[in-house]
Amino acid sequence: MAGQFRSYVWDPLLILSQIVLMQNVYYGSLGLWLALVDGLLRSSPSLDQMFDAEILGFSTPSGRLSMMSFILNALTCALGLLYFIRRGKQCLDFTVTVHFFHLLGCWLYSSRFPSALTWWLVQAVCIALMAVIGEYLCMRTELKEIPLNSAPKSNV
Repeated sequence: MAGQFRSYVWDPLLILSQIVLMQNVYYGSLGLWLALVDGLLRSSPSLDQMFDAEILGFSTPSGRLSMMSFILNALTCALGLLYFIRRGKQCLDFTVTVHFFHLLGCWLYSSRFPSALTWWLVQAVCIALMAVIGEYLCMRTELKEIPLNSAPKSNV
């Protein structure tokens, strides 16, 4: 069917490369946000901050700042969706995929399934923020006007 607007072609290599790219964006920006928090608290960086579900919490300043890092990371990853995925329909798919792999990483790292309620709440908020803001940004670019006349205008 020729002439379809934005026809979608199944390309598994593209999808896999986008998944890997979004995982890199997720962990790269999370690492930067956590490094900034560690610099503010003058604490030593640790992989526990990324992968241990017990670190996140309201009771300690480091737990609150780590939660803030995850929230800011969701906003940063929404920009990653805009620049690397570029399709509003796929934002939720890639967001859930990134967080699913993060769940698996946390499970493997700590050798137990994450059971902390605050970890699940933070992940739910991050999924919602990343998907909604990413979809909004992608839809804004998808709905831009398409110029129909590219020839220079003449004064008559």
